[in-house]
Amino acid sequence: MKQLVLEDGTVFVGEGFGSDCQTIGEVVFNTGMTGYQEVISDPSYCGQMITFTYPLVGNYGVNRDDFETVNPAALGVIVKEHCTFPSNFRNEETIDEFLQAKNIPGISGVDTRKLTKIIRKHGTMKAMITSADRSISDVLRELESTPLARDQVQQVSTVKPYVVPGRGERIVLMDFGMKHGILREFTKRHCHVTVVPYHTTAEEILRLKPDGVMLSNGPGDPKDVPEAIATIRKLIGQVPVFGICLGHQLIALASGADTSKMKFGHRGINQPVKDLETGRTYITSQNHGYAVNTHSLEQTDLRLTQVSLNDDSVEGVRHAQFPLFSVQYHPESSPGPEDTSHLFDEFITMINTEQKKTKEDSKCLSVQI
Repeated sequence: MKQLVLEDGTVFVGEGFGSDCQTIGEVVFNTGMTGYQEVISDPSYCGQMITFTYPLVGNYGVNRDDFETVNPAALGVIVKEHCTFPSNFRNEETIDEFLQAKNIPGISGVDTRKLTKIIRKHGTMKAMITSADRSISDVLRELESTPLARDQVQQVSTVKPYVVPGRGERIVLMDFGMKHGILREFTKRHCHVTVVPYHTTAEEILRLKPDGVMLSNGPGDPKDVPEAIATIRKLIGQVPVFGICLGHQLIALASGADTSKMKFGHRGINQPVKDLETGRTYITSQNHGYAVNTHSLEQTDLRLTQVSLNDDSVEGVRHAQFPLFSVQYHPESSPGPEDTSHLFDEFITMINTEQKKTKEDSKCLSVQI
């Protein structure tokens, strides 16, 4: 038996599965009804324990195709019930076997509705998954003395640059905890992608002569990555830029806007977003605990383009002068709807438009000379 102990003293007792290790992290909840494999392997969950609000997890098993990273960074999985005999033609192992292999502890038999209501009322909080025989007082003392990590991006970013070759546009992808779905979208469009670490400088990126720069998703507080903010500030106006999730927040900070922590964040695959430019509403996949402050955009060159229909938070911005835009959600949609995958096409179109402008400017200059 295992127990989940929240820092406010709330205790949930359940059956352990996955790894037997003890862990401390931030408890969050995800409302998706499917896609647990992609969720658990999303690097943006680094430092967090995931509560699935859907009552049965693992019913279609785990397969080789749906991972978003090779080594998941989530610290724990909390469910009402986990399936021990999955049924699906792509199934290769159970969620229990998967979590054991990745050294991630799980606890089932938890009243996840009650836990989610606690998080919604009081906000995300620290918690520990440990053996049921440990005294609550000891666990609470350990929770109080153990701070949450602030180096999540450093933990999940690539250590060295690498190339995913293609014959199309040359993209430099800054990896802050990139989901593989982003790479899949670029390879489908035949792009030549160079993935670089989070601390790569603007000078190093521009030496690669990119046609565009992609800023990936990632975990944690964007203000914990000041080197990336400095890099992005120098890239704005030099090359087309597209940001997703953490990349979106970093663009805002680099442009002079501000971000803050949300009470319990947006984590699910059914989040409605309204595009203010077209009037259309999209259903999106999201996973973030921080957001751009709406009023802070007023003193910047960023223009609000999309908002959440649940709480009016910022979901998209576009630069008033330079080729740059970003969204808070995941247009690569893994897991989730594919309503917004066209944003990758929009990025490619932006790149081609800028290339055309550059060629025309060069022609005009040569004629003048």
